Amino acid sequence: MTNDPILLTPGPLTTSRRTKEAMLRDWGSWDVDFNRITGRIRESLVKIIHAENTHECVPLQGSGTFAVEAAIGTLVPKNGHVLVPVNGAYCQRIAKICKTIGRRHSTLDYAESAQVRAEDIDRKLAADPSITHVALVHCETGTGILNPLEDVARVAAKHGKGLIVDAMSSFGAIDIDVRKQPIDAIIGASGKCLEGVPGMGFILIRRPVLEKCEGNSPSLAMDLYGQWIYMGKTTQWRFTPPTHVVAALDEAIRQFEEEGGQPARGARYAKNCEQLISGMQALGFQSFLPRALQAPIIVTFHAPADPAYDFKRFYDEVKQRGYILYPGKLTQVETFRVGCMGHFGPEGMNGAVAAIADTVKAMGIKRIAAAA
Repeated sequence: MTNDPILLTPGPLTTSRRTKEAMLRDWGSWDVDFNRITGRIRESLVKIIHAENTHECVPLQGSGTFAVEAAIGTLVPKNGHVLVPVNGAYCQRIAKICKTIGRRHSTLDYAESAQVRAEDIDRKLAADPSITHVALVHCETGTGILNPLEDVARVAAKHGKGLIVDAMSSFGAIDIDVRKQPIDAIIGASGKCLEGVPGMGFILIRRPVLEKCEGNSPSLAMDLYGQWIYMGKTTQWRFTPPTHVVAALDEAIRQFEEEGGQPARGARYAKNCEQLISGMQALGFQSFLPRALQAPIIVTFHAPADPAYDFKRFYDEVKQRGYILYPGKLTQVETFRVGCMGHFGPEGMNGAVAAIADTVKAMGIKRIAAAA
């Protein structure tokens, strides 16, 4: 065991000792044993969304945002048009990616506390036939809101549009079944609900779609078609892979499967989330979202209205007690966020609430309720 603080963040997150130990060995990037690890991970990831017969897993070096940009650039042709429903910071990032790499895009804008509505997308697609793709954030990590993936997938399929899903904060914890939900691409990352370490993204792409993507990407390094073709021919990554990250993810997936896969992982996070919200409400804190919209991944709380509250000191005090919080991502109200992901279990979450209670007392915060 270590004395490292527990990360209550949306990734990186606290990993198990077994996952950490998997990074103690060095690997040759062309070594046959390392390539077997890559192959095993690719096979495991498609199984999580029941896509063994329909989708290809293309891994990519870098953070989750690298993978999102690679997916947009590879799947959307140069004359494509992406509809981006926006209800948070990571939806906004997809729109910015489209603009940066020269892909036409339109947005459907919502309040940060409102779910995306499939009926709005339906109307937009009917009104503008030039739209070729919908890019949806499944769980908007800026607030913790869960968007209705199945409904959006149904609407996109109805109009014959491609659907690209940023499942960064949902993959492995919230059920995604491509047998029921027609999805062209699902994007995830190593340092999220699978409880690996950051440094590797992965994109699960419907095979017939991927086969038509040659020449789309504006980037050499982030061309998923090129990565897929090269891996198919050689079993190797095109460019130097994050070998230690890959080995850690392989071990993290093994533990994921031992735990019981997505149903068990999701149930553990849901229990963490319930303990967190109940404990924080008992202290007087208000969560930003109603529970009906809250994903069990990360919870946004209103900052106390008390003049004694200062986030930097609040953060430092909680850190001294063994827990790392995350700043808010909202533009209109002051908030902070607490993650429910990671290898710490119920004791860690109860301990986090106790650390926050201790911090409130130490800072002399009397009025915990947010300002009206």
